Amino acid sequence: MTRTMINVVGVAATAAALAVGCSHTMPASPAGGSAMAAPMTSMPGGKAAGLRAGLNTLLQEHVYLAAAATGAALDGRDAEFKAAAGALDQNSVAISKAIGAVYGTDAERAFLPLWRRHIGFAVDYTLGVASGDRAKTDKAVGDLLGYTEDFGAFLASANPNLPKNVVAGLVKHHVITLKDVIDAQASKDPAKAYMALRTAAGHMSMIADPLAEAIVKQFPDKFTG
Repeated sequence: MTRTMINVVGVAATAAALAVGCSHTMPASPAGGSAMAAPMTSMPGGKAAGLRAGLNTLLQEHVYLAAAATGAALDGRDAEFKAAAGALDQNSVAISKAIGAVYGTDAERAFLPLWRRHIGFAVDYTLGVASGDRAKTDKAVGDLLGYTEDFGAFLASANPNLPKNVVAGLVKHHVITLKDVIDAQASKDPAKAYMALRTAAGHMSMIADPLAEAIVKQFPDKFTG
C-alpha cells in the first residue's frame, strides 16, 4: 500500500471514530472527560476570571490537539493520529461539561454532538487534502461554513448577550485558521505550519473572552471578580 493510501485510510478510520464519539470507548478521568474538566465543572459560584481562563485553556487546547491529529494523519503516523484524536475528543467532552456547568445537563448533551460536527468536517477536509479530492475538500469547507450558522444559533438561544451573527463570524474565523493549519501541514512547510498554528490558537481568545463575558453578564450572581 502506498504512503498516500495509508494516509487516506488512516484519516477515514478516525473520521468514523469521531463520528460516533471517541469518549464512548475511552476511559474518562475521575472528573469526567479530560483532566481539564475538573476546574470547569465548578464554574458557577467561582470567579469570572477563572471562567475566562478556563475557557481560553480548553479552546486553545482544542486547536493544538486538532493540529496534532491532522498533522499525524497527513504524515501517515497512525498510532499518533489515533491518540491525538482520542485526546481531542476528551477535550470536546470537557468543553461540553463547561457549558453544562453553566446551562445544565440538557445544554451539555446538545452541545457535544454539535461541537463534534465541526471536528468531523475538519477530518473530511483533511481526507480530501490527503487524497487530492477537490470535490471533497470543497464540500467540507461548505459544511464548515454552514456549521458556523448552526453554532451561532445555539449560543444565541442560550445567551441573549451573544448575537448569532457575531458568534457565527468568530467561529468562521476559527474554521478558516484551522483550515490554514491543515493546508500548511500538507505543504510540508514546518515554519508555515507552526505560524498558522499559533495564529489559530491565538484566535481562540476572541471566542473564549466574549463567551465568558456574556456568561458573567447573564449570571452576575454566579460569578465575581
